[in-house]
Amino acid sequence: MLASAGSILAAVAVFTLASVILVSAQLRGSLDNALRERAQEIAQLAVSAPAVLTDPGALESPVSGRQIAVQVIDARGRILARSLTLGARLLPQDALALRARVAGRTGFEEIRVAGRPFRLFAAPIAQAGGPAAGGAVVVASDTSDIAETIGHLGFVLALAGALVALAAALAAAALTRRGLAPLHRLASSAEAIELTADPARRLPSTDTGSSVSEVRQLTGVLNRMLDSLQEGRENERRFLADASHELRTPVTTLLGNVEYAARHGAHAEVLADLQRDAARLARLVDDLLVLEREADPEAAAAVLGDRGRVRLDELAREAVRDHEQAGGRRLVLGALEPVTVRGDGDALARALANLIENAIVHGPADGRVTISVVKREGRALLNVSDQGPGPDPAERERVFERFWRGSEASQRPGSGLGLSIVAAIVERHGGIVEVDGPAFGVWLPYA
Repeated sequence: MLASAGSILAAVAVFTLASVILVSAQLRGSLDNALRERAQEIAQLAVSAPAVLTDPGALESPVSGRQIAVQVIDARGRILARSLTLGARLLPQDALALRARVAGRTGFEEIRVAGRPFRLFAAPIAQAGGPAAGGAVVVASDTSDIAETIGHLGFVLALAGALVALAAALAAAALTRRGLAPLHRLASSAEAIELTADPARRLPSTDTGSSVSEVRQLTGVLNRMLDSLQEGRENERRFLADASHELRTPVTTLLGNVEYAARHGAHAEVLADLQRDAARLARLVDDLLVLEREADPEAAAAVLGDRGRVRLDELAREAVRDHEQAGGRRLVLGALEPVTVRGDGDALARALANLIENAIVHGPADGRVTISVVKREGRALLNVSDQGPGPDPAERERVFERFWRGSEASQRPGSGLGLSIVAAIVERHGGIVEVDGPAFGVWLPYA
């Protein structure tokens, strides 16, 4: 508001000053024309009818409604005639009058007579005979009225400008309050959300005629942000609940075996159970750490920035070789093309290992798991498929959810994190995962 009022006052001040200067110039120009006209008239009379100058009323006639004092000076500087406008006071015969007599040049000058301001003009009289030949005419007029007019005009304009500035400032303040009202409502609602910590609350809609589009856009953006925060909080709460549930089983089993060993002694079977439970617990914790790391924005930025070159076909060969060394017999290579992508080789190897493990767990016991790497549609396709029916179409959208293991979870091992880790790794590398029956396809951009 203060800035608006200051701008308006500055504009009014400039307008007032310009108006005063313009009117002053016009009034002074009009006065100069009247003085020049009167001097020329007297100079002509001094040449054509010098006797008229001695007539008491000849020099008293006003010009344009103004009383003008007149003095006629001969070539020696003596006053031959003068008007009675100034009474007994005389106009000064200064350098201006001398220049008019000697050099024949006209000119204006500001003087003061009895403390009052006057505008003086001197003009030469032609050398054409008569007592005033070669002399000068000096005329002057009081300019107090001009100063009063300019002062009055400046006061009126300043007062009007101040009133206009005040009215404009009040209008600007009202418009500003009206324009900021939606923002104040947003701020109040945001404070209420902060105080109540209610993730389900949203900012009020501003879809009214008085709301500017920017405020509506801001409201929409903030509400979408709150939606994302609520979704993130719900995902975190669900994740913690699922993680607690999944950790409870191996921890309970582990504690039970430890208590049994403490009571009855640690024989080979109990130690084997302890080792199996500890391994399951360690893998679950490791999977949770991997998911946390894959969800880190800084990790994703690092992968998208300085990445290495990874040969997907070589990853497939290494996976088959490692599986054969571990005693596996159902892993085979399909079509392999030399395909290079940019990314984290260890993370991509883990994603492939999780896909292979998923195929082994969910495929038939005597079936094969086939791995292929090809170039297709301008991208790299890493495909892992088994000979089973694949996920139930009704459950296909949920296979990448954390801790989700399907309707037959009790009959199959695993924590339900393997495919979630695959989806997170692939997304971090700018790719997607598709499910087509028993086949899981990983699409990645070329290097």
